[in-house]
Amino acid sequence: MEIYKELETPASKEFEKLLNAQLSKAKIEEGRIIEGKVTKITEKFVFLFIEGLKSEPVLDINELKTMKIFDKIKVGGKVSVLLERIEDKNGEVLVSANKAQKIKGWYELEKAYEKNEPIIGKITSKCKGGVIVEHIDTGSLMFCPGSQISDKPLKDISHLMNEPQKFALIKLDKIRGNACVSRRQIISTNKKEDKAKIIEKYKVGDVIKNAIVKGYSSFGCFFDVNSELDVLVHLQEISYSRVNHPDEIFNIGEKHDLLVITVDKEKLQVGCSIKQLSPDPFEHISNYELNKPYKVKVVKLMDFGAFCELEPGLSTLLHSSELSWTKKNLSAKKMFNVGDEIECVITEIDRDKRRVAISHRLTKKNPYEIIEKKYPVGSEVEGTVSHMNEYAIYLKLNESEIEAFLHCNDLTYAKNGEEELKNYKKGDRLKVKMLEIKKDQQKVRVGLRQTKPDPFDWFQNKKKNDAITVKVISSDNKGLMVKPEGCELEFSIKKSQIAINAADARPSRFVRSDRIDAAISELDIPKRKVSLSIKLLEELQNKAAVSKFSSPLSGKNLPFSSLSSKLKKKEKTKKKE
Repeated sequence: MEIYKELETPASKEFEKLLNAQLSKAKIEEGRIIEGKVTKITEKFVFLFIEGLKSEPVLDINELKTMKIFDKIKVGGKVSVLLERIEDKNGEVLVSANKAQKIKGWYELEKAYEKNEPIIGKITSKCKGGVIVEHIDTGSLMFCPGSQISDKPLKDISHLMNEPQKFALIKLDKIRGNACVSRRQIISTNKKEDKAKIIEKYKVGDVIKNAIVKGYSSFGCFFDVNSELDVLVHLQEISYSRVNHPDEIFNIGEKHDLLVITVDKEKLQVGCSIKQLSPDPFEHISNYELNKPYKVKVVKLMDFGAFCELEPGLSTLLHSSELSWTKKNLSAKKMFNVGDEIECVITEIDRDKRRVAISHRLTKKNPYEIIEKKYPVGSEVEGTVSHMNEYAIYLKLNESEIEAFLHCNDLTYAKNGEEELKNYKKGDRLKVKMLEIKKDQQKVRVGLRQTKPDPFDWFQNKKKNDAITVKVISSDNKGLMVKPEGCELEFSIKKSQIAINAADARPSRFVRSDRIDAAISELDIPKRKVSLSIKLLEELQNKAAVSKFSSPLSGKNLPFSSLSSKLKKKEKTKKKE
């Protein structure tokens, strides 16, 4: 074997140049995808020639059949493979066409994802939560969730199986090698593009002829326009009259003209109106005057009142507080029916808010004005107990629907008002005195005890510290309950006011019906307040006895009686010295 030692010769340099040029054409590295030329096809294998390898790689025919490319393989043709090993332990080259296809497919998916371009695929099978989609160009498998198959629910997708169609790449996980696609996004995009072109045809003010009622909901009605666009007519744009639900006016399949009032090119929505195709009835409001009665038609009943029409489309509100003068919390549903014509007075017209308020009670005379003239404050009137509560009676006055308020404190002078209230029942007839009439507030207050002499007048000629004779009603540990002779009122004397001497201040000393004297310790006639005291009477009597029976010389003969005066004189003498 000859060894060339002289590398600087022209022949050596030319050989080196040729060798480098040959090696640069085929870079052989593991993990690269390279093209192999088919040299031979047998029953089980396909032999390839790859320049730069010392042996021929071999592909299993089953692998090519699984990839569905075997039919395209011919001697002299080319196949892309992944070079896994240049030489394994047996000295053979390991290549894979399947892996090469997957890698090349992933590169294609990455390019489409980055450019936001759709890809062509076909649904090959169903799986949990969706379907498997095969990329037509590379055979890569991708996942399409069930919610992304179509823009509307599909019970059967058999017509979509194995059909080439466009999909949008919505998620690509490079680490796990997972791809997620959406057919729904392609459909929505196509529809959006088509809808945008359709909406460009319309502008505000256009009149759409013969739109067909397609459906309705609580907030409006949907119309089909020329089988290419769905538009909404909001509930408030259906009619100038009040409408509860579109099904009150429309039937599915009916044809109506619409006025385009809004065009939103971003949301691809067209808003229409039916009522604006006719004159606004509120423009006729100048034909009506305040505080004048008019006939109105009831069109809708609510818990808080009723909606009525002065004329078709000109709605007004009749609030429940304007139904009656005397009945509170009255329901319009119990008084009227839809379609009734009633008389009302217009009380308010607000042109800015397009609001008209009416009153039904103003069509009748105010019963509180009538009762005031007939029974002024201070006069007496009869009434019937209509109902009661824990602190008052309500009287329905004669020849009137007015209910007067009678508080329990105005039932009696002598007893506890709440206890006295138990003596009355529904249906009782009472003669009472008018105490207060408030026409604006629809209130009348009456009193029963005011119809009888006031027992408190017994104290009109009395004053504080006067002695009176009382009769014991009862006694307990807290004191005595007494009643002045000739008076219907009862008063209490506290235990501390029974006697000067604490030992004598025992309520048990007295029994029922005992007559004793007591002094008035407090008297306030306007406030109807009186306090009695036996102790005060004793103090007043002792004071009177001392002033009557004592003398200036009394006590002069007692020892040391002049001691204090002598001490004072002695102190004055010392100060002078």
